[in-house]
Amino acid sequence: MQILDGKKVSEDIKNEIAATVQAMKDKGEKVPHLAALIVGNDGASLTYVGSKVKACERVGFESTLIKMPSTTSETELLKKIKELNENDDIDGFIVQLPLPDQIDTQKILMAIDPHKDVDGFHPENFGKMALDMSTFIPATPFGILELLERYNVQTSGKHTVVIGRSHIVGRPMSILMGRKGFPGNSTVTLTHSHTKNINQITSQADIIISALGVPDFLKAEMIKDDAVIIDVGITRVADETNPKGYVIKGDVDFENVSKKASFITPVPGGVGPMTIAMLLKNTLLAKEYKSIREANQ
Repeated sequence: MQILDGKKVSEDIKNEIAATVQAMKDKGEKVPHLAALIVGNDGASLTYVGSKVKACERVGFESTLIKMPSTTSETELLKKIKELNENDDIDGFIVQLPLPDQIDTQKILMAIDPHKDVDGFHPENFGKMALDMSTFIPATPFGILELLERYNVQTSGKHTVVIGRSHIVGRPMSILMGRKGFPGNSTVTLTHSHTKNINQITSQADIIISALGVPDFLKAEMIKDDAVIIDVGITRVADETNPKGYVIKGDVDFENVSKKASFITPVPGGVGPMTIAMLLKNTLLAKEYKSIREANQ
């Protein structure tokens, strides 16, 4: 059994990006600039955004953090997004989800300029991804592909089962694993809360990607020997014995499943660190795409 070490691979990617940024600086070019917009004071969201800003510093990007109060109206947020769309200095930006109830998330995501949508959530980018065109792949699926590629996990002709159909992970993953090329060319089954006999389906899978958000959902008896297990779940579970008062759990019963798997991602330290690394990669791509557009004008 081999651990798919997202922590190590994400550090490798950050080093590669930092070298590219240094080369830009040496040539006197403008470095990539990522902005993050957060509405309200959700603890987990603030932590995520903080780590994104730190990651920008680490690779030499410029970064801007915009905090807006939880009482922000949809109109005010749309106005701020328009400013970011029109700000030529900013190559890419993200709006941290979830948003407060008074704001229509879909409307906000639609308002982001697709050329700056480094989260890859805009329908234009999602459509391009589904059609195998060059675009921004959502950071978590992008990170999973990168892990599979760097560990040379064979996907061609394999049966991949995706658990969960969210727009952020499950659905894009099901499209990406079935695309031509590597990683891809696998036969994909997308399962969700209405799937019957899920145990039967997972027990036939060569690769399982679980993005359900239910701690320890995937048990050892649900997988076949030598399956590849990608655990996207990340849930805080109360634990009095832990100094923090909680532990972070994935969707997979790691202790038992790891004894049967050929490759497995740990939680934490698997898919999580990859997400931020790939957000940086998308920001670098945003700058490259912009240079190409400007050269063609």
